[in-house]
Amino acid sequence: MALSWMVVVLFAAALHASWNAIIKAGSDKFNDTVLVMIGAAIFPGILLPWIPLPNSASWRYLIASVIIHFGYFSLVAMAYRVGDLSYAYPIMRGVAPMLTALVAASIIDEPLTVGGKLGIVLLCTGILTLTSESWWSKKFGFAPTAIALTNAVVISMYTIVDGIGLRLAGNPVSYICWLFFLQPVPFLPLLILRHRERFITQLKSRWSVSLLGGLCTCTSYGLAMYAMAYIPIALVAALRETSVIFGTVIAAIFLHERFGPIRYVAAGLVTVGAVAMKMF
Repeated sequence: MALSWMVVVLFAAALHASWNAIIKAGSDKFNDTVLVMIGAAIFPGILLPWIPLPNSASWRYLIASVIIHFGYFSLVAMAYRVGDLSYAYPIMRGVAPMLTALVAASIIDEPLTVGGKLGIVLLCTGILTLTSESWWSKKFGFAPTAIALTNAVVISMYTIVDGIGLRLAGNPVSYICWLFFLQPVPFLPLLILRHRERFITQLKSRWSVSLLGGLCTCTSYGLAMYAMAYIPIALVAALRETSVIFGTVIAAIFLHERFGPIRYVAAGLVTVGAVAMKMF
């Protein structure tokens, strides 16, 4: 992987960790998640009148991605209601690249180099190492573990769907903008029927979260998707999950979650994995 693409994906990873921390820090995880999605729709929505529509072949993937992302964001909110950021986040992001690599190799014929395979294994091992303290101390919970593992499958699904749809779109920027613009739509009936008053209250007090978190999420995944148009999906998916290192640091500094020696080992494994992707 070229160094320039690595820098782009690592920057996307840092932004991804930031918006997850914003949701974890809030008192109402569901409404904060929807606020972030609405914020993420604003910026691409401004560009829609000036960019072409995606090719018709990509629209079924675009709609499928919107539906899958509805499940993803719902599970993110659930995971952070019942578990720590430093526990649930690594599981979600650590298992997904392995699944993505297997599916990409079999469905879209993207074989990996030795360095790519080694990098994915090291990255995923480092990421999952972050959860080992909780497992060994028997402080983990069934609910956050089950939700995080389920979401790992969902993450792999939308990564593959978007990777294919993006390449069929003709214009990657167009696909990215329409995806973010449409993502909040499935949540609107829930807001109107069940959460309207709470959401309005949350919007008044946390509107800045909508803009900041939205900017982080649309820039993060937008950059990752743009990279997937030009380099193997599995490599982008794996390198992007270095976001868990950023997330762990954020959790330790701002959310006062524990950062022990094992976290440094995990960071080292992730770093070596990224180097393997670059060197081989």
